[in-house]
Amino acid sequence: QVQLVESGGGRVQAGGSLRLSCAASGRTFGSYDMGWFRQAPGKEREFVAHIRRSGGGTYYADSVKGRFTISRDNAKNTVYLQMNSLKPEDTAVYYCAADQDASYRGYYYYTAKSTYDYWGQGTQVTVSS
Repeated sequence: QVQLVESGGGRVQAGGSLRLSCAASGRTFGSYDMGWFRQAPGKEREFVAHIRRSGGGTYYADSVKGRFTISRDNAKNTVYLQMNSLKPEDTAVYYCAADQDASYRGYYYYTAKSTYDYWGQGTQVTVSS
């Protein structure tokens, strides 16, 4: 079992930056792959980024590639999402998630919500134009 707590959300103007953090409980954080998803009002929750347990592999949705960076610090049990050049369409609640089956399975598997076993409560990001 792992508990996830996101932080770092807020309101920012278009073109600005935010860094989200997700702190995990437990001593097995380094054995999980981690992902970030987001959900805008009236829309489905969608994949944003994924990072392998070692930090050696990262994957992104096309809509954020080149603007967002996922990273992790296994010593601090934390995964990050650095968001630059933010756009109003990035406005959403952002969730981190843990995948306890950390074997390599490929991009499309990582984009599926059903891949992940544990979810945080989310943090709101609002980008104004």
